[in-house]
Amino acid sequence: MTVEFRDDRYASILLRKAEDDFARDVRAGLTAPIKRLPCKYFYDEIGSALFERICEVPEYYLPRVETCILEAHAAQMIDSCPRPLCLVELGCGNSRKTRLLIDACVAQQEQLDFYGIDIAPECLEKGALQLLSDYPHLRVVGLVGEFADGLGFLAGQAGGPRLVVFLGSTIGNFDERELRDFLCVLRKNLRPIDRLLVGVDLLKDPARLVAAYDDAQGVTAGFNLNLLVRVNRELSADFDVSAFRHRAVFNAERSRIEMHLESLRDQQVRVGALNLQFNFRRGEMIHTENCYKHSLDGMQSLLIQAGFEVLRPFSDIEQQFCLFLVR
Repeated sequence: MTVEFRDDRYASILLRKAEDDFARDVRAGLTAPIKRLPCKYFYDEIGSALFERICEVPEYYLPRVETCILEAHAAQMIDSCPRPLCLVELGCGNSRKTRLLIDACVAQQEQLDFYGIDIAPECLEKGALQLLSDYPHLRVVGLVGEFADGLGFLAGQAGGPRLVVFLGSTIGNFDERELRDFLCVLRKNLRPIDRLLVGVDLLKDPARLVAAYDDAQGVTAGFNLNLLVRVNRELSADFDVSAFRHRAVFNAERSRIEMHLESLRDQQVRVGALNLQFNFRRGEMIHTENCYKHSLDGMQSLLIQAGFEVLRPFSDIEQQFCLFLVR
């Protein structure tokens, strides 16, 4: 563990080196019978900037609906938590929506500690500096590592009640087994005085779902293809990015959007850092992301089965999206 203090309001704690995991996961994914690359590696500096652009395209409704829910109910959410409260965000990015919760907290307590957990140290630092400049009574700690790393670290620390927030429907990236395991990690590391706020995208018209992940401007396509750019840059690969295309499809049987990179021709790709060469057939896919869509009742049941009490689901009028506040 490496701790870096910038001043008395900001510290960064390195719990895991993501570059070691990246090489390992690329090796495992590209040697698998069905090739895959983990979606957690979308968010390098370029990918994070592209995702901010995705949040502005008309088809991608999720951030707008979730923001509206938070604007309407953030104060009620914070009122339902013990205080003085500490905020913990999983996968924080620019923390734009989390600011609504920060505003509700600082309206009720003089000092607020904020922990951001993310595998991308550059994104953590950028977001932390933005928050510190806007909130003079905020203290920020960036925890660089996987969610389980950060939650495990916090579980070993003394302190008052924490609200762990997991926004943006990122929970939809977990398949059925991964979701059960993740909820177990949360349940293991949260105390009775803590609360969890988790955003969930709800089932809706498949055509609308596909459009949200394959926008007309091609921003999501660039976001997906940037994974190959990152492998080229960080692992000395020679992917011809123009020889792949982005595909988003709805798998009705498993209730999920799937994102793929499709090879447009037969080709060979060498990944120098792994000393490996991979063959791609025309039409062969690299599976890059799953985005599961849940029913309101179904997600509530999963949370209860994992040992949580649902205090309240906060949804929009059309029930497109829901934020579950649980303990």
